Amino acid sequence: MAYNFHRILIVRTDRIGDVILTLPMARVLKNQFPDAAITMLIQPYTADLVENDKNVDHVLFYKKDNNVISIFDLVRTIREYKFDVVFHAHPRFRIALLTWIAGIPIRVGTGYRWFSLLFNNKLYEHRKDARFHELEYNLHLLKTIGCSFNHIDTHPIIEVAAETLEKVRNVLIEYGIHSNNKLVILHPGSGGSARDWSPKNFGIIGKLLSELPNIKIIVTGSRSEYRIVGEVVSKIGDAAVPFVDRVSLKEYSALAKLASLFIANSTGPIHIAAAVGTPVIGFYSHINAISDTRWGPYTEKKFIFVPEDKPQNCKKCLRKKSVSCECMDSISVEKVFQAAINYLRDK
Repeated sequence: MAYNFHRILIVRTDRIGDVILTLPMARVLKNQFPDAAITMLIQPYTADLVENDKNVDHVLFYKKDNNVISIFDLVRTIREYKFDVVFHAHPRFRIALLTWIAGIPIRVGTGYRWFSLLFNNKLYEHRKDARFHELEYNLHLLKTIGCSFNHIDTHPIIEVAAETLEKVRNVLIEYGIHSNNKLVILHPGSGGSARDWSPKNFGIIGKLLSELPNIKIIVTGSRSEYRIVGEVVSKIGDAAVPFVDRVSLKEYSALAKLASLFIANSTGPIHIAAAVGTPVIGFYSHINAISDTRWGPYTEKKFIFVPEDKPQNCKKCLRKKSVSCECMDSISVEKVFQAAINYLRDK
């Protein structure tokens, strides 16, 4: 069946990395349906990642002032847009229900949820198996409408405005970081979404890098990661600058773009860095559901470290998450340092 969509909705109401790995759907859809208006339904705090994407025409929010918008109001808004099709990249019952109530003719989603009866165009794939990358799982939804992406660059891309870059450059100058320096960003937290390489190891690698000529170190984190950032900075010393909730997501994208290297656990910011073209070093566990196979940065400019000589789906790792992880700490600081040096030398 040949489709001719004019108004398309993509739903992705979770976190930073998830949204970034969903953006290529808009690019593929715009290529297939160049005259269609593409809208994304997202959380307000991820808006900076979406609003400048040339393939996204409109943005709708799932929350307002940290409160979920009522089904009645969301249904009314969705009906106003008269969408032809919705893609549920992050399937949740409440949103599946409201798009059904709103009467969107084609509702694409997984066939494996108890509420999948609310979708009338289904894809039968288990994401938890991690046979594919999250970005690829998202694109597979497009196969249900016969939309091909074989000859399209599907790497996530975040465009950073020149004025935002200039603003962040001026902030860096205040901290003594200039354009002739090589900036390395360390992001030791993961917001609880992964098993982490320890703050101690981030501190050691930061200290080693800070002793190289012309290197400047910034340690970033959210407000909830203040303690972790402080621990890393204390191990590095005066050579490290802490950035905790210092900039907006738009400005953080500029900060990542100005860096020569970005080192992080599995978390949204590593996807920001990859999407602005900065080389990344990432740390990922052997747990299938959160492995680099599914959640690694989608870029060629990466070096991924995983636990050395540790079992797949380690029972210890599967327990309640904590800051310290025996498997993750088996990743060698020396090997990470060598990988970092290679990237910085190339830069």
